[in-house]
Amino acid sequence: MPIYEFHCESCKRDSEVLVRSSDWKGTPCPHCGSTSMSKKFSTFAASVQGGPGEAATCSGTPSSCGLCGTGKAHSH
Repeated sequence: MPIYEFHCESCKRDSEVLVRSSDWKGTPCPHCGSTSMSKKFSTFAASVQGGPGEAATCSGTPSSCGLCGTGKAHSH
């Protein structure tokens, strides 16, 4: 099951909740228990791997680079 980000319309807090993608409506807020939650648009993480003999490359943009934060040497 994926983790989704939600915003509670009652307490105005954001939460990450593990739910089935089709069964998220009616999910209670972990902070106040209200079911007036809306699903937020969120990004996902991906990793970049090269095949045998391939060197992974940096995109040059830190926010979209697949190597930033992996500890692998690269430059922008």
